Amino acid sequence: MADVRGFDANQVDPSTDFEPIPAGKYLAVNTDSEMKPNKAGTGRYLQLAFEIIEGPSKSRFLWTRVNLDHPNATAVQIARAELSAICRAVGVLAPNDSVELHNLPLVIRVGCKKRTDTGEVVNEIKGYAKMEAPPVVTTASTNGTSPWKR
Repeated sequence: MADVRGFDANQVDPSTDFEPIPAGKYLAVNTDSEMKPNKAGTGRYLQLAFEIIEGPSKSRFLWTRVNLDHPNATAVQIARAELSAICRAVGVLAPNDSVELHNLPLVIRVGCKKRTDTGEVVNEIKGYAKMEAPPVVTTASTNGTSPWKR
């Protein structure tokens, strides 16, 4: 049981069923990460949550699982390559903790696929890239310098 006194549904718009976002490239940040055991109990995966930070899909979240500890060596190799792509995209090449990858902008390439069990179309992250440098803003206050220094 949970105490929800003070909550008034009249004051909050209800959530809606989210449709998948269109396939494409999106500026995002990793907002959360957690190591979890896999379903079979034979390994662990790093689950990463990405939030889109601009455009029509702003504030939408996508998740990926990276099988860093798995009995299948190929699965681990694929996972390590994916984590390498994420690290390179955010400029943190040798993190000690996944929290070091949080809140750093990167571009995620999102695709759509049909689930084999339900036929439902869902999103999946297909790739990661560095954020392209934003344009230099030239105003009297910036003197031609970019506010996005890396």
